[in-house]
Amino acid sequence: MLLPANVFAISPKEIMAKSEAAFYYQGRDFKARMIMKLISAGGQERTRELTMLRKNYGPPGGNQKYFIYFFQPADVKDMTFMVYKYPDRDSDRWLFIPALNMVRRIAAQDKRSSFVGSDFSYEDVSGRNVNDDTHSLVREEKLGARDCYVVKSTPKAGDVEYSYKLSWVDKADFLPMKEEYYDRRGELYKVFTADEVKNVKGFPTITKRTMKNIQSGHRTEVSFTKADYNIGLPDNIFSERFLKQPPRRWID
Repeated sequence: MLLPANVFAISPKEIMAKSEAAFYYQGRDFKARMIMKLISAGGQERTRELTMLRKNYGPPGGNQKYFIYFFQPADVKDMTFMVYKYPDRDSDRWLFIPALNMVRRIAAQDKRSSFVGSDFSYEDVSGRNVNDDTHSLVREEKLGARDCYVVKSTPKAGDVEYSYKLSWVDKADFLPMKEEYYDRRGELYKVFTADEVKNVKGFPTITKRTMKNIQSGHRTEVSFTKADYNIGLPDNIFSERFLKQPPRRWID
């Protein structure tokens, strides 16, 4: 007996869970050296260089820890940012500001605030919990040469600045190739694009990405100059001690 095709269909929530796993959880740990360009509507550029470290604790969707160190420019040099991500509650986030010699906790309600002046939010850095949204499959279509699911994600709580998000998720590797954010009036205001995907140690990895504010014209471009997986990051570097004294062996 032939079963209906939709018996084996993947649910919208499963699509987004697989996308989160592909984008944020590949490998046991991960290190990337990044160039971040903040580009105004008029074309003026500010460039930042940083290293991001990430370690998984358990399966995709589980606990994670992140550590980010800024090399330049001078106004952010030696700044560090750390995240403890949990599957069932808000992440803990800390920012060390060297000019003040102060570690500041990022409050949960500030998770959608700009990450160090960029068009990415603090939450964008480590990802949003799939359970925080209601997901529905809008359609399936090609984005360039890629076959994609288009999923609409609507926040369950009103603690974010957008009313819903559309995600184009590659059917082959589940990476998010494009995201559109719509404001409270239902107007498009921010767009994420995956501009380059490379294979790194067998993991398809977005090595260039852009977040653009459609309404202001400002955009942020992030590119990896180096990326590596499963390098054996130790647990102790994800601590307040190393926020103030970054672990040179791992960030250089």
